[in-house]
Amino acid sequence: MITERIDHTLLRADATEEDIRGLCEEAVTYGFHSVCVNSSCVALCASLLKNTGIKVCTVIGFPLGAMSTTAKIAEATAAVKDGAEELDMVIHIGALKSGNWDYVRRDIGAVVAAAGDDVIVKVILETCLLTDEEIQEACLVSRDAGADYVKTSTGFSTGGATVEAVSLMKRTVGSDMKVKASGGIHTLEDARKMFYAGADRIGSSSGVAIAEAEMSEIHTI
Repeated sequence: MITERIDHTLLRADATEEDIRGLCEEAVTYGFHSVCVNSSCVALCASLLKNTGIKVCTVIGFPLGAMSTTAKIAEATAAVKDGAEELDMVIHIGALKSGNWDYVRRDIGAVVAAAGDDVIVKVILETCLLTDEEIQEACLVSRDAGADYVKTSTGFSTGGATVEAVSLMKRTVGSDMKVKASGGIHTLEDARKMFYAGADRIGSSSGVAIAEAEMSEIHTI
């Protein structure tokens, strides 16, 4: 089921506590892999989802990635303490575009270390701002820094996930890492295209629509 591979996402600045509670209820109802929320919402989600099997994912350095490494470490440490089981950190795009790969590697590695052995770390590349060569190098640096996934997008920049970017990322990391596609994935067809291209997970704020389309299709058959 595609549903089990969806990070049910709500990262809007105006999301209320009621919205977050609704997100968690939907995650349980539809059996999503996780909810993905801003770090201030982690403790609430962890409480609501205790013993459900639904994981709590949060974002680090979101959405620009331009925070100091110290700030990212602090956010990651607090999120794990609050109950986050997966961290989606934004790569330092400016450092990447400057070719400062040592900084990028250290920045990612610091978050991986702060996360600890039991927490998944995904590195958001923001592929819409990168060349193919930069995407490939960012994937390799993320791998070398110990991350578990590379992820396409924040959904807050100039573009989201594309089949081409997902395919390139998967070809680059092979079996060494997993790939998460996010940004602009609104339909069951969108989700399938990303999985066919090589995504292992997708992030979407349209998880309910995707899940209901999949269930409707199954019932029709």
